[in-house]
Amino acid sequence: MRIRRSILIVEDERIIRSTLDEFLSGEGYAVVTAANVTEALVQARKRDFDVAVCDVQLPDGDGIDLLRRLQQINVETFVLVITAYATVENAIEAFKAGAFDYLVKPVIFDDLAHKLKRLFQFRELFYDNQSLRRELARREAFEQIVGSSKVLADLQETIRKVAVTNSNVLLVGETGTGKELFARAIHAAGPKKDERFLAVNCSTRPVELLEAQLFGAKAGIGGARSDQPGVLRHAGEGTVFLAEIAELPLGMQAELLRAIEYQEIMPAGGSESVPVRSRIIASTTRDLLREVAEGRFHEDLFYRLDGMKLRIPPLRERLDDIPELVEHFIAKHCRSMGKRVSGATGETVRLLMSAEWKGNVRQLDNAIERAVMMCDGERIEPRDLPPELLGVGQPLPGTDDLRSALRHYERLHISRVLRQWPDKREAAKRLRLGLSSLYRKIEELNIEV
Repeated sequence: MRIRRSILIVEDERIIRSTLDEFLSGEGYAVVTAANVTEALVQARKRDFDVAVCDVQLPDGDGIDLLRRLQQINVETFVLVITAYATVENAIEAFKAGAFDYLVKPVIFDDLAHKLKRLFQFRELFYDNQSLRRELARREAFEQIVGSSKVLADLQETIRKVAVTNSNVLLVGETGTGKELFARAIHAAGPKKDERFLAVNCSTRPVELLEAQLFGAKAGIGGARSDQPGVLRHAGEGTVFLAEIAELPLGMQAELLRAIEYQEIMPAGGSESVPVRSRIIASTTRDLLREVAEGRFHEDLFYRLDGMKLRIPPLRERLDDIPELVEHFIAKHCRSMGKRVSGATGETVRLLMSAEWKGNVRQLDNAIERAVMMCDGERIEPRDLPPELLGVGQPLPGTDDLRSALRHYERLHISRVLRQWPDKREAAKRLRLGLSSLYRKIEELNIEV
């Protein structure tokens, strides 16, 4: 069903108000009328209007001022003003205040219909353009995140929703999963993407240096020659990424909690608090709830951060992304080394997909860097990979027999899918097997679940 466009008419002359109402209702618009500024504001707070048609002279206020207030209530409301005197000064004042166009009394219905048609055409183009800009911004935000697996796509969709709220975020995940990369994506997809993104490692020592780095310090403290603002203040309305927040000493955890709750900090050596407005994105490889239970993490800070928690999946849960990651890292290291390596052999990719990757994406990146360095041909061979990696997985069967080789790869592939999709129904669906067939394969191939 087509939604009717809504129009608010604000006109103190009853005859003009009623004739405009009758004409626009007949044109198919949902019309609400108001006789003065007070009534108009009451209506605007009750519902959203696509357009407001406002008289400039109203008994209890000015139509130009009303225009501004309507757009404060709803930025998506477009305004046409009605004036009895079509002067250049009136028009300029209306346009400066944000009016789309103006009408002159007596209002000619054909003129009003034409201007409304043009307004809605512009409105559609305007919001299409806004949508395109947001989509481009989202693509730019995620262009450094490589992969197309379902688990990664689901995470990116969640990040898009979280990013626009400007809320503080906690990223949890194993070492090497790329938590800072995801933090930068959240910042880049958020409303303050043009502000600063500053990263701090909370394991920095000595503690005094970390405190000054975070909260700032007055001149003379710790040898500082001048006042140091600290990253929470220096970031402005941007983002501060706190890596390994579980390493933050308890005293500084309390200071950070105050910064989040009251948006103010006390620089070292200072006597007055200063305001801060930055967004906090924290990361950890630890179980913070356990850290709270064992007295190493501030409980209130935990609950302030845990409300918006995102888990960054380990590489073993997104094995389908490995071929794309390999291609990405080969291109990256070829540029830095000035080498020409076009890709990796199928055998190499299968080996990489069978490895355990305890160091996750960072370990894969390092392995490809080494492989590009050692590669003498156009494609990376297994021998180019780090020696310790060759014993991690099950890359090749120890036989030339085709049936045994197929059985080997079948076991390897099913094991990988089951690691990624523990729900056997979902795994069977992705393998394009019946559930009973999957159970039979698990038993035949002696696969550990």
